[in-house]
Amino acid sequence: MNKPNVKMVRVDERLIHGQGQLWIKSLGVNLVICANDKVADDSLQQTLMKTVVPKGTNVRFWTIEHTAKIIWKAAPNQTIFVVVGSLTDALELCKLGFPMDQLNIGNIHASDGKEKISQFIYLGKEDKNALYELRETYNVIFNTKTSPLSNDGSQHLDMLMKKINN
Repeated sequence: MNKPNVKMVRVDERLIHGQGQLWIKSLGVNLVICANDKVADDSLQQTLMKTVVPKGTNVRFWTIEHTAKIIWKAAPNQTIFVVVGSLTDALELCKLGFPMDQLNIGNIHASDGKEKISQFIYLGKEDKNALYELRETYNVIFNTKTSPLSNDGSQHLDMLMKKINN
């Protein structure tokens, strides 16, 4: 079985939105997969998210489990951008056999018990544990670039790595 042509896996609690549209265009993908158990069954959310996907780009809304299984059936000409809503979803993909080399950590909102890493990334204990397991068990490399139009993120990656090593 050939490895699917996944251009990027991104964690963003907002899933597909305006900034995601920038990533889609920058990566030049022809398929976007929103891997999220809730959105997979929410036609209203799907309709809203489809409005920001460029014409000519296919979009699928699948559960985490279905995404991990079906990704291996991707055609060689498919270039794929996968968006998940959390680090635990990214970890679950890996546990289910999804081929993930890199993970873009774009947006994890503030909430009780979460520590600020950057303007857009807040990590709780569960997030840190997921990052640690992604790195140690699945050899995933992280980046924290928030937008394809800027060079931000490297200083936040250093902070992120320190937090998961604590």
